[in-house]
Amino acid sequence: MKILVMNGPNLNLLGVREPAIYGVKTLPDIEAMLRRRAKELGTQIDFFQSNHEGELVERLHRAMLEDVDGVVFNAAAYTHTSVALLDAIKATKLKVVEVHLSNVHAREEFRHRSLIAPACVGQIAGFGPLSYLLALEALVSPSFMNSQGAPAQPQSPSKK
Repeated sequence: MKILVMNGPNLNLLGVREPAIYGVKTLPDIEAMLRRRAKELGTQIDFFQSNHEGELVERLHRAMLEDVDGVVFNAAAYTHTSVALLDAIKATKLKVVEVHLSNVHAREEFRHRSLIAPACVGQIAGFGPLSYLLALEALVSPSFMNSQGAPAQPQSPSKK
């Protein structure tokens, strides 16, 4: 299995930028944590960060060509503004889990709406660096994903 972890604008400043909101761990700290877990899971993992929307779109396009199985994606501020990222996720049909370090629903109102969420298989927010780990675990879990890459649907209890 091959997983891509993508990070959007300003996440290169983790550990320095608003540590009361985003914590003191750096992006390399989060990458190291994910590398350790991916190795335990026997999963290949790659990382990409950009402050530029077009580069994020292009990386999603390349991921499709590289047969990436899933994407852990913190689009940061682009979460709330980027139709281009929404369209790229839809076009590539990649299994994307949207992640956020902070609980975006407990913050400013403009952060409550994700433009990319409708194209993602799930969203994990508010658990700090653990949000990334939970997303990785979800993507590699056979019980989470059905064959089409959508979240597994709970079965209705049979009526007697």
